[in-house]
Amino acid sequence: MKAIIFNGSLERRTESTSGLISRYLSERLSQSGVQADIFTLADSGIPLFDVTLSKTPLAVERMTQMFLGADLHFWLAPLYHGSIPGVMKNCLDWLEVTANTYEPYLTDKTVGLVCWADGLQALHGINTMDVIAKSLRAWPLPFSVPIVRSSLFDIDNPTQISSLYSGKFDQLISIATTKKIEKTTIKQS
Repeated sequence: MKAIIFNGSLERRTESTSGLISRYLSERLSQSGVQADIFTLADSGIPLFDVTLSKTPLAVERMTQMFLGADLHFWLAPLYHGSIPGVMKNCLDWLEVTANTYEPYLTDKTVGLVCWADGLQALHGINTMDVIAKSLRAWPLPFSVPIVRSSLFDIDNPTQISSLYSGKFDQLISIATTKKIEKTTIKQS
């Protein structure tokens, strides 16, 4: 089984919120026997979405291969002004280049959703990603992780995920891997 962790933030630092969450998920997935790749939007070189281009940009081709090649997706986003970052939505819009393929967009991909905010509004980002995932024919998990950022890290070690959220991330991974196994079994029947 293969997973992609889609870091929808523009943070590049490994000690950033998105970097620490990405690393935590990657390590846990690896421990579960799942190969995980981290797609960091800040390093991707994805241009602004432009349907008038005659050739798909190379960065978009690479991104599309990664997204379509993964069985599981974990989308991570900070909440900005009530929604996900525009650059994250722009990246997902590029999946339009798959519209004429046999299984377009993210057909039947399982997607786990994570969003953080300084207040209690992270669920707005989850709802936005849920709608986008469904529009791309993916299956968002019924369990997501909206985060109050002030509670995300351990008080004594600010680079370690708190037990509250490590438990939620572990549950998200457990549900995602179980759902994927169930869907694969159903498809093979």
